[in-house]
Amino acid sequence: MEITHTHSKSHTGYGGYVLIWLILIGLTVLTVSVSGIDFGNATLPLALLIATIKSVLVINIFMHIKHEDKIFRLFIGVALLILIVAFVFTAFDVFFR
Repeated sequence: MEITHTHSKSHTGYGGYVLIWLILIGLTVLTVSVSGIDFGNATLPLALLIATIKSVLVINIFMHIKHEDKIFRLFIGVALLILIVAFVFTAFDVFFR
């Protein structure tokens, strides 16, 4: 019995991985730089934005989520939505005590 795979998913090559790795290093340097400069109230949102970009790159490229089925991506989206709701509820609890 022969098993054949009909999926023709293209994966990132070694050059792409190196490029993403260099971008992640650059974003890490940017994060450290942002933490040392006082941007006032914009410091936390800026750091979170950089962390979000880094997360998206790691999840899509290194974890190969961009090549997965749509239902799997939907489950990841639902999990992220639940995480965001938990963060919002926690923020309301902290800021409005």
